[in-house]
Formats: sequence, structure tokens, C-alpha cells
Amino acid sequence: MSNLTKKEKRILEQVLGMGSGYVLGYSNRTFEETVLESSGKEIYDDKYDWNSGSKANRMRAFWDLESNHTVGKLLSDIADEWDEFKDHGDPESPPDEYIKIVQRLMLSAPVPNIDAVVPNSDDKDFETLAKAVRDSIDRNEPEVGLDRLHTFIVKYFRVLCEKHEICIDQRKPLHGLVGEYIKKVRDKGLIESEMTERILKSSISNMKAFNHVRNKHSFAHDNKILKYSEALLIFDHITSSIRFIQELEKKTKKIETEAWNLNDIPF
Repeated sequence: MSNLTKKEKRILEQVLGMGSGYVLGYSNRTFEETVLESSGKEIYDDKYDWNSGSKANRMRAFWDLESNHTVGKLLSDIADEWDEFKDHGDPESPPDEYIKIVQRLMLSAPVPNIDAVVPNSDDKDFETLAKAVRDSIDRNEPEVGLDRLHTFIVKYFRVLCEKHEICIDQRKPLHGLVGEYIKKVRDKGLIESEMTERILKSSISNMKAFNHVRNKHSFAHDNKILKYSEALLIFDHITSSIRFIQELEKKTKKIETEAWNLNDIPF
């Protein structure tokens, strides 16, 4: 359950216009779709059917039943589509006090960068896998999600290697994929400091150790799984690495776009 304070709940209820049973200008359908897309939760499930079962009461139930990260992500996603669903009398944009609550919830999550675990290709099965990884953190069970995190990160780096035209085969292990990728982005001049390069290179050996964890300390096999604190540390390391790589990829895309625009100049 989230640890929203009474004061924070009052602020959220006022900002979202929940006093009359509504949440902004959402209809039942759009509210259901937003919650499902944001969290994978079905807001019209019986467990959220508190008191009148209105949208506002279901939101209150969601706050009480779901984790800080899940609640924070939903509130953040609502802020992203504010213009589309704000109603008459609602603020023109999410006020600072609302944003501060969202930020606190997201930062207090056991793995702050868990929302970086998203597919880097259009693949329904890949999204299902990513959701299973995120769900293990939403349930505060990182040790249970280690094998799926490993499967996710292997697929993630395979996609990266393909995008960068790196020749690989299905037998190449995780740390080999990571090494090939790091060499490619270094050669492209995307790494600006020696320290960053050293940190990335150290991740190669870390990923090799992750192979061992997956085989010997996860539910991939009949193992005694890793204890909570160590599993949490592994999740934190992997997800922060993904977050950094996402920023690298944005830089790659920007460079490629600028190069394409220059080549398109007619002279």
C-alpha cells in the first residue's frame, strides 16, 4: 500500500476534483483505460469497489491498496494527459504541490528506475515480459523477478545490437552482448568521459555474474533464491543501467537525424 499522508490525499482530492465522485473529466471508460495502461490494474475490479463505487472512491481504494510506485506512476500519467481530461473548474495544469507528491512517491519506490523496464521494440510478448518484471517490484518481491529480469535484459541488448548493426548469434551470452554494444557506442563517440566508459566496462563482468545468479539463485531452475536485499541491489543496478542506455540511444537518434538532415540539403 502507498504511504500517502492525510495532507497529501487532501491535496490530490482537491486537485483532481474528487469531491463530487469524479476524477477530473474522465468517463468510466477513459478512467478504466488510463489506469489499465498505466498500471496494468483493472480499476473496476471488486477490490476497488469502496462505498459508492464512484471513480473518486475507486481512486481512494487504489491509493490504499497499491504501492508507492504504482500510485505515483498513475498520478504522473494523469498529469501527462491533463489537457485532454481536465474539466471545467479544474486547474489548467497540475500544480506544483501535485507534482511534488508524484515525485516523492516515485523516489520512495524500492527500485526508482523500474519504469525504465520497457521494451525497445514492438513485440507483444516483450511487453508482457517487461510487465512481469515491473510487477515483481510493485509487489515488493525482487527476488521472485530475477529470472524474468535476466530474460528481459538479454532481449533488450539483442535488440540494441541489431539496431547498431552488430553481428550476433543466439549463442552469445548476456555479457558478450553488453561488451559489443559498449564498444560500438564508444567508437561512435557517444561516451564523453573516461569514468563513464570504466563504469560501463565494469557492467560487462556484472552481467556475467548475473548469468550465474539467474542459473543458481532464481526461479529459472529449482534453486534456493537470492535474499531480498541482494535481489533489490541487482534490480537497482540493472534498471539504472537501462535508464542510462536510454539516454545514450536518444543521443544516437539525434545525431543520426542531424546527419540525415545535412545529407538532405540540396546543393
